[in-house]
Amino acid sequence: MTTIHYLILFLGVGTLGIVNSSRAVEPQPNIVFFFVDDMGWQETSVPFHTEVTELNKRYHTPHMEKLAREGMKFTQAYAYAVCSPSRVSLMTGVNGARHQVTNWTLRKNQSPDPNHPKIAAPMWNMNGLSDKAGVERSFVVETLPMRLKEAGYTTIHVGKAHFGAKDTPGAEPKNLGFDVNIAGHAAGGPGSYHGDKNFSAVWREGDEIWDVPGLEKYHGQKINLTEALTQEANQAIEEAVSEEKPFYLYLSHYTVHAPWEEDRRFYQKYLDQGLDEFSAMRASMIESMDHSLGDVLAKLKELEIEENTIVVFMSDNGAPKQVALNKPLRGHKLTPYEGGVRVPMIVKWPGVSAAGSVCEQYVMIDDVFPSFLEMAGVPSTKTDLDGKSWVPLVKGESIDAENRAIVWHFPHTYDQYPYSSIRQGKWKLIYLHTDRIIELYDLSEDISEEENVASQYPEVVKELAGLLTNYLKEADAGMPLDKQTGKVVEYPAEIAL
Repeated sequence: MTTIHYLILFLGVGTLGIVNSSRAVEPQPNIVFFFVDDMGWQETSVPFHTEVTELNKRYHTPHMEKLAREGMKFTQAYAYAVCSPSRVSLMTGVNGARHQVTNWTLRKNQSPDPNHPKIAAPMWNMNGLSDKAGVERSFVVETLPMRLKEAGYTTIHVGKAHFGAKDTPGAEPKNLGFDVNIAGHAAGGPGSYHGDKNFSAVWREGDEIWDVPGLEKYHGQKINLTEALTQEANQAIEEAVSEEKPFYLYLSHYTVHAPWEEDRRFYQKYLDQGLDEFSAMRASMIESMDHSLGDVLAKLKELEIEENTIVVFMSDNGAPKQVALNKPLRGHKLTPYEGGVRVPMIVKWPGVSAAGSVCEQYVMIDDVFPSFLEMAGVPSTKTDLDGKSWVPLVKGESIDAENRAIVWHFPHTYDQYPYSSIRQGKWKLIYLHTDRIIELYDLSEDISEEENVASQYPEVVKELAGLLTNYLKEADAGMPLDKQTGKVVEYPAEIAL
Protein backbone atom coordinates (compact mmCIF):
# COMPACT_ATOMS: atom_id res chain seq x y z
CA MET A 1 0.00 0.00 0.00
CA THR A 2 1.35 3.42 -0.91
CA THR A 3 1.96 6.43 1.29
CA ILE A 4 -0.97 8.24 -0.41
CA HIS A 5 -3.32 5.36 0.43
CA TYR A 6 -2.34 5.63 4.09
CA LEU A 7 -2.87 9.36 4.02
CA ILE A 8 -6.44 8.83 2.84
CA LEU A 9 -7.07 6.20 5.52
CA PHE A 10 -5.78 8.39 8.33
CA LEU A 11 -7.51 11.57 7.15
CA GLY A 12 -10.76 9.64 6.92
CA VAL A 13 -10.65 8.71 10.60
CA GLY A 14 -8.78 11.66 12.07
CA THR A 15 -11.84 13.57 13.23
CA LEU A 16 -13.10 10.55 15.14
CA GLY A 17 -10.22 10.72 17.60
CA ILE A 18 -11.67 13.60 19.64
CA VAL A 19 -12.68 12.52 23.11
CA ASN A 20 -16.24 13.04 24.29
CA SER A 21 -15.93 15.38 27.26
CA SER A 22 -18.66 13.54 29.16
CA ARG A 23 -17.13 10.08 28.84
CA ALA A 24 -15.12 10.07 32.08
CA VAL A 25 -15.10 11.35 35.59
CA GLU A 26 -11.46 10.63 36.30
CA PRO A 27 -8.99 13.23 35.00
CA GLN A 28 -6.90 12.23 32.04
CA PRO A 29 -3.47 11.08 33.20
CA ASN A 30 -0.33 12.93 32.29
CA ILE A 31 2.11 10.81 30.27
CA VAL A 32 5.89 11.14 30.44
CA PHE A 33 7.76 9.15 27.82
CA PHE A 34 11.40 9.07 28.92
CA PHE A 35 13.16 7.95 25.76
CA VAL A 36 16.90 7.22 25.64
CA ASP A 37 19.11 6.94 22.56
CA ASP A 38 21.44 3.98 21.88
CA MET A 39 21.13 2.49 25.37
CA GLY A 40 21.68 -1.26 25.49
CA TRP A 41 19.49 -3.77 27.32
CA GLN A 42 22.03 -4.25 30.10
CA GLU A 43 23.53 -0.76 30.38
CA THR A 44 21.88 -0.17 33.74
CA SER A 45 22.04 -1.45 37.28
CA VAL A 46 18.51 -2.80 36.68
CA PRO A 47 18.88 -6.41 35.52
CA PHE A 48 16.60 -7.14 32.56
CA HIS A 49 18.05 -10.63 32.27
CA THR A 50 17.24 -13.48 34.64
CA GLU A 51 20.50 -12.82 36.48
CA VAL A 52 22.76 -9.89 37.26
CA THR A 53 25.42 -9.36 34.58
CA GLU A 54 28.80 -7.64 34.60
CA LEU A 55 27.36 -4.57 32.90
CA ASN A 56 24.67 -4.31 35.58
CA LYS A 57 27.48 -4.15 38.14
CA ARG A 58 29.33 -1.46 36.17
CA TYR A 59 26.52 1.09 35.94
CA HIS A 60 24.80 3.16 38.61
CA THR A 61 21.17 3.94 37.79
CA PRO A 62 19.33 4.25 41.13
CA HIS A 63 16.37 6.13 39.66
CA MET A 64 15.76 3.39 37.11
CA GLU A 65 15.91 0.95 40.02
CA LYS A 66 13.28 3.00 41.86
CA LEU A 67 11.06 3.17 38.79
CA ALA A 68 11.29 -0.61 38.38
CA ARG A 69 10.42 -1.13 42.06
CA GLU A 70 7.34 1.05 41.66
CA GLY A 71 6.25 -0.15 38.23
CA MET A 72 6.47 -2.99 35.72
CA LYS A 73 9.70 -4.10 34.07
CA PHE A 74 9.43 -5.50 30.54
CA THR A 75 12.21 -8.00 29.86
CA GLN A 76 11.42 -8.53 26.18
CA ALA A 77 10.77 -5.07 24.78
CA TYR A 78 11.85 -4.47 21.20
CA ALA A 79 12.65 -1.50 19.00
CA TYR A 80 14.29 -1.28 15.60
CA ALA A 81 18.04 -1.60 15.24
CA VAL A 82 18.51 2.07 14.32
CA CYS A 83 16.88 5.26 15.52
CA SER A 84 14.65 6.87 12.86
CA PRO A 85 12.55 3.73 12.22
CA SER A 86 11.87 3.43 15.96
CA ARG A 87 10.86 7.09 16.25
CA VAL A 88 8.53 7.01 13.26
CA SER A 89 6.90 3.81 14.49
CA LEU A 90 6.20 5.08 18.01
CA MET A 91 4.68 8.22 16.47
CA THR A 92 2.42 6.26 14.12
CA GLY A 93 1.88 2.70 15.34
CA VAL A 94 3.09 1.51 11.94
CA ASN A 95 5.86 -1.03 11.35
CA GLY A 96 9.06 0.12 9.68
CA ALA A 97 8.56 -2.14 6.67
CA ARG A 98 5.26 -0.37 6.02
CA HIS A 99 6.19 3.27 6.69
CA GLN A 100 9.48 2.69 4.83
CA VAL A 101 11.61 4.99 6.97
CA THR A 102 13.95 2.05 7.31
CA ASN A 103 17.25 3.84 7.96
CA TRP A 104 18.34 7.03 9.68
CA THR A 105 17.47 10.35 8.10
CA LEU A 106 19.35 13.66 7.96
CA ARG A 107 19.67 15.52 4.66
CA LYS A 108 16.79 15.95 2.22
CA ASN A 109 16.71 13.32 -0.51
CA GLN A 110 20.01 11.84 0.64
CA SER A 111 20.52 8.31 1.93
CA PRO A 112 23.43 7.37 4.21
CA ASP A 113 23.85 4.06 2.40
CA PRO A 114 27.32 3.70 0.86
CA ASN A 115 27.97 1.98 -2.44
CA HIS A 116 28.09 -1.81 -2.07
CA PRO A 117 29.69 -4.13 -4.66
CA LYS A 118 26.82 -6.65 -4.65
CA ILE A 119 23.68 -4.95 -3.33
CA ALA A 120 21.88 -1.64 -3.86
CA ALA A 121 19.40 -0.44 -1.28
CA PRO A 122 15.85 0.23 -2.53
CA MET A 123 14.25 3.64 -2.62
CA TRP A 124 12.87 4.44 0.82
CA ASN A 125 11.28 7.30 2.73
CA MET A 126 14.59 9.01 3.44
CA ASN A 127 12.84 12.31 4.24
CA GLY A 128 10.98 10.77 7.18
CA LEU A 129 7.62 11.87 8.56
CA SER A 130 5.56 14.69 7.09
CA ASP A 131 2.31 16.38 8.07
CA LYS A 132 1.33 17.07 4.48
CA ALA A 133 1.32 15.41 1.10
CA GLY A 134 3.65 16.55 -1.63
CA VAL A 135 6.97 15.96 0.14
CA GLU A 136 8.75 13.25 -1.82
CA ARG A 137 10.06 10.15 -0.08
CA SER A 138 8.12 10.81 3.13
CA PHE A 139 5.41 9.10 5.17
CA VAL A 140 2.29 11.17 5.75
CA VAL A 141 0.11 10.18 8.67
CA GLU A 142 -1.70 11.51 11.74
CA THR A 143 0.73 11.20 14.65
CA LEU A 144 0.43 10.31 18.32
CA PRO A 145 0.86 13.91 19.58
CA MET A 146 -1.73 15.07 17.04
CA ARG A 147 -4.25 12.63 18.48
CA LEU A 148 -3.41 13.56 22.07
CA LYS A 149 -3.60 17.26 21.23
CA GLU A 150 -7.08 16.77 19.80
CA ALA A 151 -8.01 15.10 23.09
CA GLY A 152 -7.02 18.16 25.12
CA TYR A 153 -3.40 17.37 25.96
CA THR A 154 -0.56 19.85 25.97
CA THR A 155 2.07 18.08 23.89
CA ILE A 156 5.71 18.79 24.74
CA HIS A 157 8.80 17.72 22.83
CA VAL A 158 12.18 18.01 24.54
CA GLY A 159 15.45 16.71 23.10
CA LYS A 160 16.17 14.60 20.04
CA ALA A 161 13.54 14.59 17.30
CA HIS A 162 15.03 12.93 14.20
CA PHE A 163 11.61 12.47 12.61
CA GLY A 164 12.38 14.11 9.26
CA ALA A 165 15.24 15.32 7.10
CA LYS A 166 16.59 18.86 7.13
CA ASP A 167 14.51 21.32 5.08
CA THR A 168 11.41 19.12 5.23
CA PRO A 169 8.31 19.66 7.44
CA GLY A 170 9.10 16.64 9.60
CA ALA A 171 12.31 18.23 10.88
CA GLU A 172 10.16 20.53 13.07
CA PRO A 173 8.26 18.63 15.80
CA LYS A 174 5.61 21.37 15.94
CA ASN A 175 4.51 20.31 12.46
CA LEU A 176 3.91 16.81 13.80
CA GLY A 177 1.57 17.67 16.66
CA PHE A 178 3.75 19.08 19.43
CA ASP A 179 2.71 22.38 21.02
CA VAL A 180 6.23 22.88 22.34
CA ASN A 181 9.56 21.97 20.77
CA ILE A 182 12.75 22.33 22.78
CA ALA A 183 16.02 21.36 21.07
CA GLY A 184 14.52 19.05 18.47
CA HIS A 185 15.52 19.18 14.79
CA ALA A 186 16.66 16.97 11.93
CA ALA A 187 19.88 15.60 13.40
CA GLY A 188 20.05 12.36 15.32
CA GLY A 189 23.00 13.36 17.51
CA PRO A 190 24.27 16.53 19.14
CA GLY A 191 27.28 18.55 18.05
CA SER A 192 28.52 18.31 21.63
CA TYR A 193 27.17 17.50 25.09
CA HIS A 194 29.05 20.44 26.61
CA GLY A 195 27.52 23.86 27.10
CA ASP A 196 30.95 25.48 27.01
CA LYS A 197 31.20 24.14 23.45
CA ASN A 198 27.72 25.56 22.73
CA PHE A 199 26.44 22.02 22.05
CA SER A 200 28.12 22.46 18.66
CA ALA A 201 30.19 20.29 16.33
CA VAL A 202 31.82 23.26 14.64
CA TRP A 203 34.86 22.94 16.88
CA ARG A 204 35.24 19.31 15.74
CA GLU A 205 34.26 19.05 12.09
CA GLY A 206 32.81 22.37 11.04
CA ASP A 207 29.33 21.01 10.20
CA GLU A 208 26.55 23.02 11.82
CA ILE A 209 23.88 20.46 10.97
CA TRP A 210 24.59 18.69 14.27
CA ASP A 211 24.32 21.80 16.46
CA VAL A 212 21.50 21.56 19.00
CA PRO A 213 19.08 24.48 18.49
CA GLY A 214 17.25 26.63 21.01
CA LEU A 215 19.56 26.29 24.00
CA GLU A 216 21.55 29.49 23.56
CA LYS A 217 21.01 30.55 27.15
CA TYR A 218 23.24 27.66 28.23
CA HIS A 219 26.06 28.50 25.81
CA GLY A 220 29.39 29.09 27.45
CA GLN A 221 28.31 27.33 30.64
CA LYS A 222 29.89 24.16 32.01
CA ILE A 223 26.59 22.31 31.85
CA ASN A 224 25.87 18.95 30.26
CA LEU A 225 23.26 18.79 27.50
CA THR A 226 21.30 16.15 29.42
CA GLU A 227 21.09 18.43 32.44
CA ALA A 228 20.03 21.42 30.31
CA LEU A 229 17.26 19.39 28.65
CA THR A 230 16.07 18.20 32.05
CA GLN A 231 15.79 21.76 33.33
CA GLU A 232 13.82 22.71 30.23
CA ALA A 233 11.54 19.68 30.58
CA ASN A 234 10.77 20.44 34.22
CA GLN A 235 9.95 24.04 33.37
CA ALA A 236 7.62 22.85 30.61
CA ILE A 237 5.90 20.53 33.10
CA GLU A 238 5.36 23.44 35.48
CA GLU A 239 3.83 25.55 32.73
CA ALA A 240 1.49 22.75 31.63
CA VAL A 241 0.34 22.16 35.21
CA SER A 242 -0.32 25.87 35.69
CA GLU A 243 -2.66 25.72 32.69
CA GLU A 244 -4.57 22.88 34.39
CA LYS A 245 -4.36 20.67 31.32
CA PRO A 246 -3.10 17.10 31.02
CA PHE A 247 0.26 16.90 29.29
CA TYR A 248 2.23 14.49 27.18
CA LEU A 249 5.96 14.99 27.68
CA TYR A 250 8.19 13.31 25.13
CA LEU A 251 11.58 13.68 26.81
CA SER A 252 13.87 12.22 24.19
CA HIS A 253 17.46 12.46 25.34
CA TYR A 254 20.33 12.63 22.88
CA THR A 255 22.40 10.62 25.32
CA VAL A 256 23.95 8.05 25.08
CA HIS A 257 24.43 8.61 21.35
CA ALA A 258 27.77 9.70 19.91
CA PRO A 259 29.75 11.92 20.20
CA TRP A 260 30.78 10.22 23.43
CA GLU A 261 31.68 12.95 25.89
CA GLU A 262 31.86 12.62 29.63
CA ASP A 263 29.40 14.16 32.02
CA ARG A 264 31.92 15.89 34.27
CA ARG A 265 29.70 15.38 37.32
CA PHE A 266 30.16 11.60 37.23
CA TYR A 267 33.21 10.82 35.11
CA GLN A 268 35.93 10.68 37.79
CA LYS A 269 34.10 8.16 39.97
CA TYR A 270 34.23 5.60 37.16
CA LEU A 271 37.90 6.25 36.49
CA ASP A 272 38.49 5.68 40.20
CA GLN A 273 36.69 2.35 39.87
CA GLY A 274 39.31 1.26 37.36
CA LEU A 275 37.41 1.69 34.09
CA ASP A 276 39.30 2.85 31.02
CA GLU A 277 38.59 6.36 29.75
CA PHE A 278 36.04 5.33 27.10
CA SER A 279 34.13 3.00 29.44
CA ALA A 280 34.15 5.64 32.19
CA MET A 281 32.85 8.19 29.69
CA ARG A 282 30.00 5.87 28.68
CA ALA A 283 29.17 5.14 32.30
CA SER A 284 29.07 8.85 33.13
CA MET A 285 26.60 9.40 30.27
CA ILE A 286 24.40 6.57 31.54
CA GLU A 287 24.39 8.04 35.04
CA SER A 288 23.69 11.49 33.57
CA MET A 289 20.58 10.03 31.93
CA ASP A 290 19.51 8.37 35.17
CA HIS A 291 20.04 11.58 37.13
CA SER A 292 17.69 13.29 34.67
CA LEU A 293 15.07 10.63 35.32
CA GLY A 294 15.40 11.28 39.04
CA ASP A 295 15.01 15.03 38.55
CA VAL A 296 11.84 14.57 36.49
CA LEU A 297 10.35 12.15 39.02
CA ALA A 298 11.17 14.63 41.78
CA LYS A 299 9.40 17.41 39.86
CA LEU A 300 6.26 15.29 39.52
CA LYS A 301 6.29 14.72 43.27
CA GLU A 302 6.96 18.39 44.03
CA LEU A 303 3.97 19.43 41.91
CA GLU A 304 1.82 16.72 43.55
CA ILE A 305 0.94 15.12 40.23
CA GLU A 306 2.91 11.88 40.46
CA GLU A 307 -0.20 9.84 41.27
CA ASN A 308 -1.84 10.98 38.04
CA THR A 309 1.24 10.70 35.82
CA ILE A 310 2.25 7.63 33.84
CA VAL A 311 6.00 7.28 33.30
CA VAL A 312 7.34 5.05 30.54
CA PHE A 313 11.07 4.43 30.10
CA MET A 314 12.48 2.98 26.87
CA SER A 315 15.49 3.02 24.53
CA ASP A 316 15.28 3.40 20.74
CA ASN A 317 17.72 0.61 19.79
CA GLY A 318 20.59 -1.42 21.17
CA ALA A 319 24.08 -0.20 22.01
CA PRO A 320 26.53 0.62 19.19
CA LYS A 321 29.40 -1.65 18.19
CA GLN A 322 32.03 0.56 19.86
CA VAL A 323 30.82 -0.33 23.38
CA ALA A 324 30.87 -3.50 25.44
CA LEU A 325 28.52 -6.24 24.24
CA ASN A 326 25.29 -6.46 26.19
CA LYS A 327 25.86 -10.09 27.10
CA PRO A 328 24.22 -12.54 27.04
CA LEU A 329 22.79 -10.85 23.93
CA ARG A 330 24.55 -11.12 20.60
CA GLY A 331 25.11 -8.17 18.29
CA HIS A 332 24.79 -4.43 18.54
CA LYS A 333 22.95 -1.48 17.03
CA LEU A 334 22.07 -2.00 13.33
CA THR A 335 22.28 -5.81 13.52
CA PRO A 336 19.25 -8.12 13.48
CA TYR A 337 20.35 -9.90 16.64
CA GLU A 338 18.92 -9.33 20.12
CA GLY A 339 21.70 -6.92 21.07
CA GLY A 340 20.53 -4.63 18.30
CA VAL A 341 16.80 -4.68 18.95
CA ARG A 342 16.04 -5.74 22.53
CA VAL A 343 15.88 -2.70 24.81
CA PRO A 344 15.15 -1.76 28.43
CA MET A 345 11.57 -0.73 29.18
CA ILE A 346 9.74 0.14 32.42
CA VAL A 347 6.15 1.34 32.88
CA LYS A 348 4.88 3.00 36.04
CA TRP A 349 1.13 3.67 36.05
CA PRO A 350 0.10 4.58 39.59
CA GLY A 351 -2.86 2.57 40.75
CA VAL A 352 -2.69 0.28 37.73
CA SER A 353 0.74 -1.33 37.35
CA ALA A 354 1.74 -3.59 40.23
CA ALA A 355 4.83 -2.43 42.10
CA GLY A 356 7.90 -4.50 41.32
CA SER A 357 6.13 -6.55 38.67
CA VAL A 358 7.81 -8.12 35.64
CA CYS A 359 6.31 -8.79 32.21
CA GLU A 360 8.04 -11.42 30.10
CA GLN A 361 5.73 -11.07 27.10
CA TYR A 362 7.43 -9.49 24.11
CA VAL A 363 6.25 -6.07 22.97
CA MET A 364 7.30 -3.81 20.10
CA ILE A 365 7.91 -0.07 19.81
CA ASP A 366 5.02 0.06 17.31
CA ASP A 367 2.85 -0.59 20.40
CA VAL A 368 3.58 2.81 21.98
CA PHE A 369 1.01 4.58 19.76
CA PRO A 370 -2.08 2.49 20.66
CA SER A 371 -0.95 2.04 24.27
CA PHE A 372 -0.62 5.75 24.98
CA LEU A 373 -3.95 6.47 23.31
CA GLU A 374 -5.64 3.85 25.48
CA MET A 375 -3.94 5.20 28.59
CA ALA A 376 -5.22 8.68 27.73
CA GLY A 377 -8.74 7.40 27.13
CA VAL A 378 -8.61 8.34 23.45
CA PRO A 379 -10.68 5.98 21.29
CA SER A 380 -8.64 4.04 18.79
CA THR A 381 -10.16 4.59 15.36
CA LYS A 382 -7.55 2.69 13.40
CA THR A 383 -7.99 -1.03 12.86
CA ASP A 384 -4.95 -1.66 10.68
CA LEU A 385 -2.20 -0.54 13.04
CA ASP A 386 0.78 -2.84 13.38
CA GLY A 387 1.09 -1.87 17.04
CA LYS A 388 -0.94 -3.60 19.76
CA SER A 389 -1.73 -1.97 23.07
CA TRP A 390 0.19 -3.36 26.02
CA VAL A 391 -2.21 -1.77 28.52
CA PRO A 392 -3.71 -5.21 29.38
CA LEU A 393 -0.21 -6.42 30.25
CA VAL A 394 0.39 -3.42 32.53
CA LYS A 395 -2.91 -4.19 34.24
CA GLY A 396 -1.69 -7.73 34.88
CA GLU A 397 -4.26 -9.32 32.60
CA SER A 398 -3.49 -12.57 30.87
CA ILE A 399 -3.53 -12.35 27.08
CA ASP A 400 -2.64 -14.87 24.42
CA ALA A 401 0.09 -13.14 22.45
CA GLU A 402 2.40 -16.05 21.72
CA ASN A 403 1.20 -16.25 18.13
CA ARG A 404 1.90 -12.60 17.45
CA ALA A 405 4.52 -12.02 14.78
CA ILE A 406 6.76 -8.93 14.87
CA VAL A 407 8.91 -7.89 11.94
CA TRP A 408 12.13 -5.94 11.33
CA HIS A 409 13.23 -4.80 7.87
CA PHE A 410 16.59 -3.21 7.09
CA PRO A 411 17.24 -3.38 3.31
CA HIS A 412 20.31 -1.16 3.59
CA THR A 413 24.08 -1.25 3.25
CA TYR A 414 24.85 1.36 5.92
CA ASP A 415 27.50 -0.09 8.29
CA GLN A 416 25.76 -3.45 8.08
CA TYR A 417 24.40 -6.06 5.67
CA PRO A 418 20.73 -5.83 4.61
CA TYR A 419 18.23 -8.18 6.26
CA SER A 420 14.65 -8.89 7.22
CA SER A 421 13.65 -10.79 10.36
CA ILE A 422 10.59 -12.03 12.20
CA ARG A 423 9.82 -13.30 15.69
CA GLN A 424 6.82 -15.45 16.57
CA GLY A 425 6.66 -17.09 19.96
CA LYS A 426 10.05 -18.55 20.85
CA TRP A 427 11.26 -18.61 17.25
CA LYS A 428 13.21 -15.90 15.45
CA LEU A 429 14.06 -16.13 11.76
CA ILE A 430 16.66 -13.85 10.12
CA TYR A 431 16.99 -13.53 6.35
CA LEU A 432 20.32 -12.07 5.21
CA HIS A 433 19.71 -10.51 1.80
CA THR A 434 23.20 -10.38 0.29
CA ASP A 435 24.00 -14.09 0.44
CA ARG A 436 20.38 -15.34 0.75
CA ILE A 437 21.08 -17.00 4.09
CA ILE A 438 18.34 -17.95 6.54
CA GLU A 439 19.04 -18.33 10.24
CA LEU A 440 16.66 -19.67 12.89
CA TYR A 441 17.01 -19.34 16.66
CA ASP A 442 15.03 -20.69 19.60
CA LEU A 443 15.13 -17.73 21.97
CA SER A 444 13.65 -19.72 24.83
CA GLU A 445 16.79 -21.88 24.86
CA ASP A 446 19.33 -19.68 23.12
CA ILE A 447 18.98 -16.01 24.04
CA SER A 448 22.54 -15.48 22.77
CA GLU A 449 21.60 -16.70 19.27
CA GLU A 450 24.65 -18.94 19.14
CA GLU A 451 23.13 -21.97 17.37
CA ASN A 452 21.44 -21.59 14.01
CA VAL A 453 18.90 -24.44 14.00
CA ALA A 454 17.39 -23.76 10.56
CA SER A 455 18.49 -27.16 9.21
CA GLN A 456 16.92 -28.93 12.20
CA TYR A 457 13.50 -27.32 11.88
CA PRO A 458 12.73 -26.91 8.16
CA GLU A 459 8.99 -26.78 8.83
CA VAL A 460 9.45 -23.80 11.18
CA VAL A 461 11.69 -22.09 8.63
CA LYS A 462 9.10 -22.57 5.91
CA GLU A 463 6.27 -21.25 8.06
CA LEU A 464 8.12 -18.16 9.32
CA ALA A 465 9.63 -17.40 5.91
CA GLY A 466 6.11 -17.51 4.49
CA LEU A 467 4.75 -15.20 7.17
CA LEU A 468 7.61 -12.76 6.67
CA THR A 469 7.22 -12.82 2.90
CA ASN A 470 3.48 -12.24 3.07
CA TYR A 471 3.95 -9.31 5.41
CA LEU A 472 6.68 -7.68 3.32
CA LYS A 473 4.52 -7.96 0.21
CA GLU A 474 1.40 -6.69 1.96
CA ALA A 475 3.34 -3.75 3.40
CA ASP A 476 4.89 -2.98 0.00
CA ALA A 477 8.31 -3.11 1.65
CA GLY A 478 11.26 -2.30 -0.59
CA MET A 479 13.75 -5.09 -1.24
CA PRO A 480 17.37 -4.44 -2.30
CA LEU A 481 18.64 -4.95 -5.84
CA ASP A 482 21.18 -7.64 -6.69
CA LYS A 483 23.68 -5.81 -8.91
CA GLN A 484 24.94 -9.04 -10.50
CA THR A 485 21.53 -10.20 -11.72
CA GLY A 486 19.85 -6.82 -12.03
CA LYS A 487 16.88 -8.26 -10.17
CA VAL A 488 15.36 -7.56 -6.79
CA VAL A 489 16.53 -9.92 -4.06
CA GLU A 490 14.24 -12.92 -3.56
CA TYR A 491 11.76 -12.98 -0.71
CA PRO A 492 12.59 -15.42 2.11
CA ALA A 493 9.84 -17.83 1.13
CA GLU A 494 11.52 -18.24 -2.28
CA ILE A 495 14.70 -19.32 -0.52
CA ALA A 496 13.07 -21.60 2.06
CA LEU A 497 11.48 -23.97 -0.47
